[in-house]
Amino acid sequence: MLRPLTLVLSLALAGPALAQDANPIAVRDAFARATLPGAPVGGVYMTLTNTGAADDRLVSATTDAAQAVSLHEMVMKDDTMRMAPLPDGLPLPAGEAVALAPSGKHLMLENLAKPLVQGATIDVTLTFEQAAPLTIAVPVMAVNAGKMQHHHH
Repeated sequence: MLRPLTLVLSLALAGPALAQDANPIAVRDAFARATLPGAPVGGVYMTLTNTGAADDRLVSATTDAAQAVSLHEMVMKDDTMRMAPLPDGLPLPAGEAVALAPSGKHLMLENLAKPLVQGATIDVTLTFEQAAPLTIAVPVMAVNAGKMQHHHH
């Protein structure tokens, strides 16, 4: 008679821990920049914090706002800032925050379904190597959003 009760208690006690461990990736300060009419691409920015004990990786993202989403970073090459894809995804070390910001790492929305209009919100689903996928609501900010933001770590 004790076994069913033990199982119920074990699950009840483990439940909150399992729920917390189900997605150790926290997203904050997500935004997209508004685009001009006819612009084929847009950018999405955020801070991803891996609160888990194991390293993870952002491997892809999707949104109905664009045909494709790719991970890019801005790199200096031959005195010129260039965009380079991150084909292996974005490493998210355990216990660390990783910023996706203008002029840095970012999600590139390719072949936009329609212009991103300031005040609108788009849903973006983030897929990780370990953690469960996360769908986030991303507000569309001004064309120059993020230029004056300062983040202290």
